[in-house]
Amino acid sequence: MASSSSLWPFPTPPSLTQVMKEDGECINWAELPSELTSSILRRLSSIDILENAQKVCTSWRGVCKDPAMWRKIDMRNLGKFFYKDRHKHVAMCRHAVDRSLGGLVEIDICYIGTDSLLNYIADRSSNLRSLRLAMCSTVTSEGLTEAIAKLTLLEDLEVSYCSLSAESLKVVGQSCPNLKTLKLNREGVNRFPYESDDDALAIAETMSRLRHLQLFGNKLTDADIGLNAILDNCPNLEHLDLRLCLNVNFVGDLEKRCSERIKVVRRPDDSTHDYPYDVLFYDSGSFEHYYPEDHYFPATSDHYGDDQYDIDIFGFIQI
Repeated sequence: MASSSSLWPFPTPPSLTQVMKEDGECINWAELPSELTSSILRRLSSIDILENAQKVCTSWRGVCKDPAMWRKIDMRNLGKFFYKDRHKHVAMCRHAVDRSLGGLVEIDICYIGTDSLLNYIADRSSNLRSLRLAMCSTVTSEGLTEAIAKLTLLEDLEVSYCSLSAESLKVVGQSCPNLKTLKLNREGVNRFPYESDDDALAIAETMSRLRHLQLFGNKLTDADIGLNAILDNCPNLEHLDLRLCLNVNFVGDLEKRCSERIKVVRRPDDSTHDYPYDVLFYDSGSFEHYYPEDHYFPATSDHYGDDQYDIDIFGFIQI
């Protein structure tokens, strides 16, 4: 019998599926209506469902195999040693996609994304509306655009700390005419030569229906050409996040246009306390010839406790 720790967060005494109420009555979790069980289990990550919940009892396994359980897949809770278990998590993600039987509408992936995995998802999920990728260092611009070109119904796209060129952004916009939310988050960089309006111009050219745009840490120039192009060509934009876009001079006419046109504007120097990721920032002035030998700030294990593993892999320091 599995140990209680392997079945967290579900209670095990006096049996795997029974819990004693205060009045002495015993509730059998396995006898809950399947709709209620499904509602409870959907609050878990996909990894928790596959590794733990479906092993609790036969009735729960039946619920976990229902394609309706896999309309949303969450592959973010990978644990401390996610990189060591990378191949296992990729296999689990593929298995979850298979269980959806084409009904997948939303998927979140951290760290384990690859070109092959994205195209596996796209080939089996033509109804996908939301794709969120973060810290997927092995995903290429070519692989990502090949997959997204198959997802014509996509409305919500996040690409945080992954490779996506400006030319690929154009392909995304042309392939996904219904795109309403774009989060394109990069490492914050200030000072010459790290300035470019290419991302903004690609967005302005191909994503006219955007309502929410997050460009955290983008290399937008102080000439404001890119931002003005977005304001000119995205008339439905309601939310614009420019935090850590350190080259932008958010004053004068640009500030006025944003304030008049957009309901919610996050300025370059606004607080990052509600940002869901570690804030990654490069000060190019501290680099020798602008290109550091090791490509990252030196970091100590004190910042991450005992988990030096993450620092060794990604080479970033949190600020």
